[in-house]
Amino acid sequence: MDRAALGAHEQHAVDLERDEVLEQLAPRSRGIDARRLFAGLDLGDEQLAAVLDDVVCPELEVLRQPMEDGVVTLSRAAVSLTYPARFMLAAAMNPCPCGYFGDPLHSCRCGPLSIERYRSRISGPLLDRIDIHLEVPAVAYGDLVGTQSDETSAAIRIRVQRARAVQRARFQGQRGVHANAHMTARDLRRHCRLSGAVEAVLKQAVTRLGLSARAYHRVLKIARTIADLAGSAELTTAHVSEAIQYRSLDRKREFVGEGR
Repeated sequence: MDRAALGAHEQHAVDLERDEVLEQLAPRSRGIDARRLFAGLDLGDEQLAAVLDDVVCPELEVLRQPMEDGVVTLSRAAVSLTYPARFMLAAAMNPCPCGYFGDPLHSCRCGPLSIERYRSRISGPLLDRIDIHLEVPAVAYGDLVGTQSDETSAAIRIRVQRARAVQRARFQGQRGVHANAHMTARDLRRHCRLSGAVEAVLKQAVTRLGLSARAYHRVLKIARTIADLAGSAELTTAHVSEAIQYRSLDRKREFVGEGR
């Protein structure tokens, strides 16, 4: 966008409501300083963040198919091609616009609606496809300088190798399935049999957190892996409860929704 066109958009933005500003300018805002783009609205830092937080990131949404199916399909007028695209995604984000939501030492300046807008930039369907959500709090000084470790990397490596060997044996001869993450709904029913106690824990989590069917299946896959790492053939309430704890964004959504 050239300077003259940018200036025209800025002048026009003065008379627009906030939602109209998003509709008119957000699609054109890539690569432009946000302060210049919204200068006519006289927004403070937090207000500017709130406006930008409503701009969803469509580029991330294209990850949904490869994350779900392990393939990417390119369709054109005369041909459609499918390529393998199974990968491991690692992503990071702040808990809120100011970065201090849930921090025990700093006060968060963001209201529930601001936090919800910020997190809604990543859609629910995309979050459902991310197996593990973890909070990473600031590291305490004692942990930074401490030398004691509960478990060495070598010991962890041995446990992981054993768990992978169990999974290879479990899916031997099953095309396209090599690990718990690849299990279909039929595989889950076969390899993740639930006792009454385990089913009660899952039912409570689904009801309380509003988990989708996809998130429910991912909880089961993670619980199956936790059991494999522990050398357990059966799923227990401890395995399932730990897997549910790894859906922190689902738990945070419920937490923010209650306004706490």
